[in-house]
Amino acid sequence: MTLAARALAQLATWPDLMEAEPSCGTGQALTSRHGEIAHFHSDRDVDLHLTDRAIRRLAGDLRRFAAAVRVVPGSQWVTVRLDASADVDLLMTLVSVALQAHQNAPTGNGTAATGCNDGRGVGFLRT
Repeated sequence: MTLAARALAQLATWPDLMEAEPSCGTGQALTSRHGEIAHFHSDRDVDLHLTDRAIRRLAGDLRRFAAAVRVVPGSQWVTVRLDASADVDLLMTLVSVALQAHQNAPTGNGTAATGCNDGRGVGFLRT
Protein backbone atom coordinates (compact mmCIF):
# COMPACT_ATOMS: atom_id res chain seq x y z
CA MET A 1 0.00 0.00 0.00
CA THR A 2 1.41 3.41 -0.94
CA LEU A 3 1.72 6.21 1.58
CA ALA A 4 -1.04 8.13 -0.20
CA ALA A 5 -3.37 5.12 -0.15
CA ARG A 6 -2.65 4.60 3.54
CA ALA A 7 -3.31 8.29 4.30
CA LEU A 8 -6.52 8.33 2.25
CA ALA A 9 -7.81 5.18 3.99
CA GLN A 10 -7.05 6.63 7.41
CA LEU A 11 -8.55 10.05 6.67
CA ALA A 12 -11.68 8.50 5.15
CA THR A 13 -12.51 7.15 8.63
CA TRP A 14 -12.60 10.66 10.11
CA PRO A 15 -16.22 11.61 10.87
CA ASP A 16 -15.98 15.05 9.22
CA LEU A 17 -14.60 13.73 5.91
CA MET A 18 -16.20 11.92 2.97
CA GLU A 19 -14.64 10.48 -0.17
CA ALA A 20 -15.68 12.21 -3.39
CA GLU A 21 -14.64 13.01 -6.94
CA PRO A 22 -12.25 15.98 -7.03
CA SER A 23 -13.43 19.09 -8.87
CA CYS A 24 -10.23 19.03 -10.93
CA GLY A 25 -11.08 15.55 -12.20
CA THR A 26 -7.80 13.90 -11.20
CA GLY A 27 -7.49 11.27 -8.46
CA GLN A 28 -9.65 11.06 -5.35
CA ALA A 29 -10.90 13.75 -2.99
CA LEU A 30 -11.96 14.19 0.59
CA THR A 31 -14.65 16.72 1.35
CA SER A 32 -16.29 18.11 4.44
CA ARG A 33 -19.67 19.78 4.69
CA HIS A 34 -17.78 23.04 4.11
CA GLY A 35 -16.15 22.00 0.82
CA GLU A 36 -13.22 20.15 -0.64
CA ILE A 37 -10.35 19.49 1.74
CA ALA A 38 -7.87 17.25 -0.10
CA HIS A 39 -7.16 15.89 -3.57
CA PHE A 40 -5.03 12.74 -3.80
CA HIS A 41 -3.54 13.13 -7.29
CA SER A 42 -0.94 10.36 -7.30
CA ASP A 43 0.83 7.87 -5.08
CA ARG A 44 2.85 10.75 -3.66
CA ASP A 45 1.13 14.12 -4.18
CA VAL A 46 -1.81 15.49 -2.19
CA ASP A 47 -3.28 18.96 -2.66
CA LEU A 48 -4.75 20.34 0.56
CA HIS A 49 -7.18 23.28 0.73
CA LEU A 50 -5.93 25.23 3.74
CA THR A 51 -7.49 28.66 2.93
CA ASP A 52 -5.64 31.95 2.57
CA ARG A 53 -5.94 32.76 6.27
CA ALA A 54 -4.48 29.42 7.42
CA ILE A 55 -1.61 29.62 4.93
CA ARG A 56 -0.71 33.13 6.12
CA ARG A 57 -0.91 32.02 9.77
CA LEU A 58 1.31 28.97 9.14
CA ALA A 59 3.68 30.50 6.57
CA GLY A 60 6.79 30.16 8.75
CA ASP A 61 5.99 26.59 9.75
CA LEU A 62 5.21 25.60 6.16
CA ARG A 63 8.58 26.96 4.99
CA ARG A 64 10.30 24.67 7.52
CA PHE A 65 8.77 21.70 5.69
CA ALA A 66 9.79 22.91 2.22
CA ALA A 67 10.93 19.42 1.17
CA ALA A 68 7.44 18.05 1.82
CA VAL A 69 5.14 21.06 1.36
CA ARG A 70 4.85 23.28 -1.71
CA VAL A 71 3.15 26.64 -1.14
CA VAL A 72 2.00 28.30 -4.37
CA PRO A 73 1.58 32.09 -4.30
CA GLY A 74 -2.05 33.07 -4.85
CA SER A 75 -3.37 29.57 -4.18
CA GLN A 76 -5.47 28.51 -1.21
CA TRP A 77 -4.08 25.00 -1.67
CA VAL A 78 -0.71 23.55 -0.67
CA THR A 79 0.79 20.40 -2.15
CA VAL A 80 2.15 17.77 0.22
CA ARG A 81 4.69 15.26 -1.12
CA LEU A 82 4.50 11.90 0.66
CA ASP A 83 7.97 10.37 0.64
CA ALA A 84 8.11 9.03 4.21
CA SER A 85 5.84 8.11 7.11
CA ALA A 86 6.63 11.46 8.73
CA ASP A 87 5.07 13.17 5.68
CA VAL A 88 1.83 11.25 6.30
CA ASP A 89 1.88 12.47 9.91
CA LEU A 90 2.39 16.03 8.63
CA LEU A 91 -0.53 15.58 6.21
CA MET A 92 -2.79 14.38 9.05
CA THR A 93 -1.92 17.48 11.06
CA LEU A 94 -2.51 19.79 8.11
CA VAL A 95 -5.86 18.14 7.31
CA SER A 96 -6.92 18.87 10.88
CA VAL A 97 -5.84 22.50 10.40
CA ALA A 98 -7.75 22.64 7.10
CA LEU A 99 -10.92 21.31 8.71
CA GLN A 100 -10.69 23.91 11.48
CA ALA A 101 -9.97 26.67 8.95
CA HIS A 102 -13.07 25.77 6.95
CA GLN A 103 -15.29 25.37 10.03
CA ASN A 104 -14.20 28.72 11.48
CA ALA A 105 -14.36 30.68 8.22
CA PRO A 106 -17.07 33.33 8.11
CA THR A 107 -19.52 32.91 5.25
CA GLY A 108 -18.37 34.65 2.10
CA ASN A 109 -14.80 35.30 3.27
CA GLY A 110 -13.22 33.98 0.08
CA THR A 111 -12.45 30.43 1.18
CA ALA A 112 -13.99 28.96 -1.97
CA ALA A 113 -11.52 26.77 -3.81
CA THR A 114 -10.22 28.40 -6.96
CA GLY A 115 -8.66 25.23 -8.27
CA CYS A 116 -6.10 22.96 -6.70
CA ASN A 117 -2.39 23.13 -7.49
CA ASP A 118 -2.51 20.09 -9.78
CA GLY A 119 -4.72 22.05 -12.17
CA ARG A 120 -2.25 24.94 -12.06
CA GLY A 121 0.61 22.68 -13.04
CA VAL A 122 2.71 24.00 -10.17
CA GLY A 123 2.95 21.09 -7.74
CA PHE A 124 6.03 18.94 -7.38
CA LEU A 125 7.76 17.78 -10.53
CA ARG A 126 6.56 14.34 -11.52
CA THR A 127 9.15 11.65 -12.01
